Amino acid sequence: MGDRLHLAIGVMGNAASLLLYAAPILTFARVMKKKSTEEFSCIPYIIALLNCLLYTWYGLPIVSYRWENFPVVTINGLGILLEISFILIYFCFTSPKEKVQIKVVGIVVTVFTVFCITAVVSSFLFHDHHHRKLFVGSVGLVASVAMYGSPLVVVRQVILTKSVEFMPFYLSFFSFLTSLLWMAYGLLGHDLLLASPNLAGTPLGILQLVLYCKYRKRGIMEEPNKWDLEGNDEKSKQLQPVINNDSDCKI
Repeated sequence: MGDRLHLAIGVMGNAASLLLYAAPILTFARVMKKKSTEEFSCIPYIIALLNCLLYTWYGLPIVSYRWENFPVVTINGLGILLEISFILIYFCFTSPKEKVQIKVVGIVVTVFTVFCITAVVSSFLFHDHHHRKLFVGSVGLVASVAMYGSPLVVVRQVILTKSVEFMPFYLSFFSFLTSLLWMAYGLLGHDLLLASPNLAGTPLGILQLVLYCKYRKRGIMEEPNKWDLEGNDEKSKQLQPVINNDSDCKI
């Protein structure tokens, strides 16, 4: 029963993670349509790439015992492909005048450097699965907490502008759902290295959802005023010919 529940939570975690990694598709569809990255940040996707690289390595038999963490490998392997695609799109449509492309390349190179160092150290300096998991899991813990908190880079902008336009809801929601499920998966499997980062990711996801709900309501309250103004403009346009006709008749 325990093994079945563990596997079921792992499958649900995979599904939630897939939705999390695919959530930016709507954002990048907008980027490609407008041919501009606007005020969107690339940081969440670069940190997510590092997280996927580390946990794919963590789940492979080199680090874990055989295929005990096979669900971790499958979803993070797919996540690598999606995050690289998003970063490439961002790189293509960002403005070269702001030197953002140089910053993106610099951060991506740093990410791959960290991953390569982690892989080499875990392979050659440690000679058993326990210590390899401990080392890679510790590095992955930091990356996971950073990934779940990365949407918070726009929190200041959300608070100042009182708009959630550049803090996508689905990214925040699936971040919360994914961290909750993988926390349960780690606890059921007695793997604290998988559970620990999600213990931090869950409250961070809740914070993002609270901010979204708070400032989204304000946006909705302001919306009717916009339509009232547009409605008044339409009415004034319709009344204008009538006034003109009346004046013509008097003349």
